[in-house]
Amino acid sequence: MQGGTAVEEKRRWPLFAVLAAVAAAVLLGILVLGGDSDTPSRGPATQPATQTDQPAAPSTAPEPTFTDPQPTADRPTGPDPTTLAATLQQDLKRQRLCATVTVSGSRVDVRSGSCADPAMGPTLDGAAPGFKAAGLTKLRCVEQSGRVVSDRDL
Repeated sequence: MQGGTAVEEKRRWPLFAVLAAVAAAVLLGILVLGGDSDTPSRGPATQPATQTDQPAAPSTAPEPTFTDPQPTADRPTGPDPTTLAATLQQDLKRQRLCATVTVSGSRVDVRSGSCADPAMGPTLDGAAPGFKAAGLTKLRCVEQSGRVVSDRDL
């Protein structure tokens, strides 16, 4: 042979045919052996033992009453101060008076670089009744440096 190769060509099985045969064998094995072994096998359906046609006797047990474990005198009756603080912080953010509002003890601290802004006073005045209803006693505006700009009793 001229221009050919001296090595004899071997014929190979196509790879996809081998993979398809292996996948088919695995699938067939799963189907034949029952497949899903985690679920209980179903036995023959059984009928309930016997049903009586008599109505059930009314229960004579008293209905349970639910009692609140915490007495009402200990429970605060006003709004949640942390929710009010978050609302005030959002209101200040909408007015572009960036501030962080925190509740510590019986005091509300508004930490902002805009404490001297003319719009800050009316916004804090509007939030004061809610904080007073929540049982807080002080509302103060503190600059970022720590200097107290305003301190008001509620």
